[in-house]
Amino acid sequence: MESFSLILAIVVVTALAFDFTNGFHDTANAMATTISTGALKPKVAVAMSAVLNLVGAFLSVEVANTISKGLVDETGIRPEVIFAALVGAILWNLLTWLVGLPSSSSHALMGGLIGATVASAGVGAVHGDVLVTKVLIPAIAAPVVAGVAAMFATRLTYTLGRKADGEAAAKGYRAGQIASAGLVSLAHGTNDAQKTMGIITLALVAGGTLAPDSDPPLWVVLSAGLAIALGTYLGGWRIIRTMGKGLTDLQPQQGFAAQTSAATVILASSHLGFSLSTTHSVSGAVMGAGLGRKGGIVRWSTATRMFVAWGLTLPAAALVGALAEYVTGFGAWGTALVAVFLVASSAAIWKISRREVVDHTNVNDTEEPAGVVTTAVAAVTPPPAGTVTDELAATIPAQATGPKAPQATTTV
Repeated sequence: MESFSLILAIVVVTALAFDFTNGFHDTANAMATTISTGALKPKVAVAMSAVLNLVGAFLSVEVANTISKGLVDETGIRPEVIFAALVGAILWNLLTWLVGLPSSSSHALMGGLIGATVASAGVGAVHGDVLVTKVLIPAIAAPVVAGVAAMFATRLTYTLGRKADGEAAAKGYRAGQIASAGLVSLAHGTNDAQKTMGIITLALVAGGTLAPDSDPPLWVVLSAGLAIALGTYLGGWRIIRTMGKGLTDLQPQQGFAAQTSAATVILASSHLGFSLSTTHSVSGAVMGAGLGRKGGIVRWSTATRMFVAWGLTLPAAALVGALAEYVTGFGAWGTALVAVFLVASSAAIWKISRREVVDHTNVNDTEEPAGVVTTAVAAVTPPPAGTVTDELAATIPAQATGPKAPQATTTV
């Protein structure tokens, strides 16, 4: 194994911590629809996803090479730059997990890397052509392609199964959904686990322990696969709830169509070395499946919040990565300060999340907790005409509730 400096060891550990957050943040990509339709029990689903994520990590290194060789100039990049990039990515992952938004871990990582690289070596150190062709274009195209494919696949599925026995068809689609969910998990391993492999390989090259243009060593592949599998097993229940119940209500036919469409897009992109977001692909497929069923709906308020998070991911992670890189530039004490900030912020986010626990026991609850903005608007908005609050309803005399008296409507 390569000789390690202290900073390089810190970078590798931090990269694996990011990989772990990627696992529980993106579990929803593979298993949310399977869990929401009841095809698999929640704990069984995440265990299956964890194993297949690990297997997928060994199938290809094309995406890892995009990160380690293509996105930024390897020469002149210090290990501290990689560390700063990971800080931005981890904090964005944790914040979006806290509020249950399925944002892109991949774009968080690349945003952090771009911001830290620009702060360290200037804009010229970022390969703009790779950024556009292998990151930005797939970011826009993947959810659209997956969504359109899922919408037509859903319509075709309902058309072909129109005369089939309802219960038998539902069982068949549940079995198909389990298979397609496994395919998404495998695809997730081939794409997302490789991003951590690429970032560790880039750090090893920056630290002088690997030659430029090297492929990820076997121990990097294994450790990245194990980290993302462990995170997947713990389950990102908050985001699973949003993906499974918050965007639309899925039936087994829709879940099967959504997962198959998303897996196809992800696997094709992994083969081409496109560092796309599996979150974008699956979210687009879920919305397409929602629109594909007659009478189906998409909850556009939730989708809008998700779109905003997608747009903010790259610049927000880049800003944090750039600030972290600026502080690490002051030397060892600056790096230590950034590390303390990362640990303290992560602990604070975890503590806040314990105020309302979401786990496998309540992940399929249909009511999404109101966000901060929704709660604030509700607090200052007067009730509609003809309604009364709980307190006012309590003051209405008992005789007013007779047969001929007007009924009081209670708003919650």
